Amino acid sequence: MIDDPAFYALAVPAVVLLGLAKGGFSGMGALSLPMLALSVDPVRAAAILLPILIVQDVVGMWAFRRTVDWPVLGWMLPGAVAGIALGYGFASAVPASAVLAVVGAISIVFGLWRLWVERRGMPAASRSPGWVGTLFGVASGFTSQVAHAGQPPFQLWVLPRRLERDVLVGTTALFFGAVNWLKVPAYIALGQFGRANLTTAAVLLPVAIASTLAGVWLVRRVAAKRFYTAIYVLMIAVGAKLVSDGVA
Repeated sequence: MIDDPAFYALAVPAVVLLGLAKGGFSGMGALSLPMLALSVDPVRAAAILLPILIVQDVVGMWAFRRTVDWPVLGWMLPGAVAGIALGYGFASAVPASAVLAVVGAISIVFGLWRLWVERRGMPAASRSPGWVGTLFGVASGFTSQVAHAGQPPFQLWVLPRRLERDVLVGTTALFFGAVNWLKVPAYIALGQFGRANLTTAAVLLPVAIASTLAGVWLVRRVAAKRFYTAIYVLMIAVGAKLVSDGVA
């Protein structure tokens, strides 16, 4: 288990953000991995967060299992498998500094995209062909494997389809629940599911569960617009720091 206090000074708020995201503050969890990557190898940070994500996914997958757009999953999941394989190949073939820079770049793009969405609104309604969804699935699988940040490519294709609310939530929950399980073999192959990482994840899991429940309670009571803006600006700043460190 990691016993460095500096790691937990970043890990606890990172996992709190992850829990709040699962509790209803969608998008905030994308800052978790970049925060952890300030303290440990980004691939190790992702491996520590993955078991936590899988446990958190169970509730959403079960609660919305009856409201899923199966054609969307049918088009996107095969692409996600290919994207995960590409992400694994990237992480296994390049030095940690390159992974750090890519995580930072993904964080910057995610933050800028979310700020654009907050200002301009979601993409206009569209019914692009299914093969386009497969390509977005590849992008979502890759960014999810490298940085647990697969939502922007997923949302860019799915949101314009204007699914009903519960169907959108259910489809999102099942897609990322499946993607997170599909990433497990890749992290095993990368040698990142050793005792130290799994024990660290277990220590952080109660924080994740408590913050998820807090998110469910807070999402109905807090006007989060300014909070969201601060999170996305911070995401861009942290991403810039990671890119700088990776290049240096």
